[in-house]
Amino acid sequence: MTAAIEGEVTVFLIGMRINRLRSVRSWWPAFTAMPRMLKELSRDDASGMLGYRLLSGGPRLFFVVQYWASHEKLIAYASAQDKEHRPAWTAFNRRARQAAGAVGIWHETYVVPAGAYETIYVSMPPFGLGAATGVIPVGRRGERADARLRLSSSGQG
Repeated sequence: MTAAIEGEVTVFLIGMRINRLRSVRSWWPAFTAMPRMLKELSRDDASGMLGYRLLSGGPRLFFVVQYWASHEKLIAYASAQDKEHRPAWTAFNRRARQAAGAVGIWHETYVVPAGAYETIYVSMPPFGLGAATGVIPVGRRGERADARLRLSSSGQG
């Protein structure tokens, strides 16, 4: 199977690292803000978030891989005054000044043009982009990775 998506996709990685475990008041609000944002985005089909996966990199590192229909939708959500993100970000910055270095936040955004990504799922349920968009049989896009990439980039996907 392969992801049932055509065109550009935006991949957004965001996470936090707890630097001082005992500074709970510094990192707990950031830790609990993300589930609220994901719930808000998941309820709104027009948000542009296609799906996400929560991951852990050990006892102090937590992150989310998000798939978005466009970077414009991602930026619109991040800057919307009436959504969960803005107040959470403002509160985080205020706490970060008070307890410098207690928690680290990072994010990376990748805008991936059509034809510059390829997915395949064998003997497992849809994962990553396939879980976010659904899957279709791989043969519809070509039997080999290079064919799927070439078909996708030529608009014949």
